[in-house]
Order: sequence, then structure tokens, then C-alpha cells
Amino acid sequence: MSQKRLTKDQYLMGIAKEVARRSTCFRRSIGAVIVKDDQIISTGYVGAPRKTKDSFEHGFCLRDKLGIPHGQRYELCRSVHAEQNAIINAARAGVSLLGGDLYIYGEVYGEGTPINAFPCFTCKKMIINAGLKRVICSTKEGKRKIFRVQDWVKEWQEKDILDSKHQYS
Repeated sequence: MSQKRLTKDQYLMGIAKEVARRSTCFRRSIGAVIVKDDQIISTGYVGAPRKTKDSFEHGFCLRDKLGIPHGQRYELCRSVHAEQNAIINAARAGVSLLGGDLYIYGEVYGEGTPINAFPCFTCKKMIINAGLKRVICSTKEGKRKIFRVQDWVKEWQEKDILDSKHQYS
């Protein structure tokens, strides 16, 4: 009797999915895991800044209340994105991210329906500056999309940030 072993990508995406369960957003549950040299060095999920009230504690989503569509006006959100929290958590621990990989899993809150968990422009800028190498994202089809961070840099050198092909959904 042989049992099929998970690939490392499946294993790490599964951990990102579990991290997403900590999210405090009424719209999306998103989890992030940063791996370097085959070791998990940081995790993060969508949630309010430390020691502040999240949307669950308030009982509503501010962006929903204001009628703001998905993917717009993130500055009016209480939450910090999962990718941002993973990067911040590594910084708090004094851990270098240079050359690491970022796994992001996302789904619709309360439904479990997968989404394209692609980073927003602000997160892409942080990922580039943190020195990460690859970003592996879950997709709405239940698959994975792998981005090479260097490709974003090249694309933005040739075009502009607003021409980015893969935007957060």
C-alpha cells in the first residue's frame, strides 16, 4: 500500500490555507507563508494592526459599509494584507527574506470558494523591496500560479505599475 506524498508546493500552500483561517476580514480569508532555504520563516494573515479592533470586533466591514468595490481603496480598510503581515513578522524577528518564496492562499470568507490570491500593487512593491524571489498564489480554479518577482520588476521597467497583467481579485 503506497500513499502519495504531497509536493512541497502542496504542503506549503496547505499551511497558507490554514493560516488564512485566522483572517478577520468579512470579504476574504487570505494566508501567507514565507519560505527560505526550505524552512518556513514567517506567516501572516489578513487582520487589523496589533492591539486594534478588527472588522469582526466592529461587526462590519468598513469598505462594504462605504460601498467600495473589491480591489479598490485599500487605504480605507482596517486590515493589513497577509503578505504585508508576513513581511512585517519576519522584520520583527530580524529574519532576512532575501531569495525567499512567498505562498499565498485565498478564498471568499465564509464560503471556502477559492480566489485568485494575487498581491495588490502595494504588496507587490513590498515583495520586490523585501528581496523575495518567487510568489506562489492559489487561483480560483484551485490551482497555483507562480510569479517570478524579477518579471514584475522587468515589466514595470518596460511599462508601468498600472499595466501589471495580474491584479488582485
